[in-house]
Amino acid sequence: MLPQGSQSMPISRRELVKKFKDLGFEGPYSGGRHQFMVKGALKVRIPNPHKSQDISDSLLQEILRQAGISKTEFDKC
Repeated sequence: MLPQGSQSMPISRRELVKKFKDLGFEGPYSGGRHQFMVKGALKVRIPNPHKSQDISDSLLQEILRQAGISKTEFDKC
């Protein structure tokens, strides 16, 4: 069994967008190959919607790193 907080479950794209909006981001907006969300001068690419495919924990961690959001802060939303 993994220690609490070391591994998360995959998250849906819809839930990712909702949480980013709760954190003050706007969007998602269309842009090239991927959509993105904006907060001030920060622009973060988000995965394209796919049928019933959730965002893996490793991809979520990379998106949060690019957005400057801690996993703890994200989980509080």
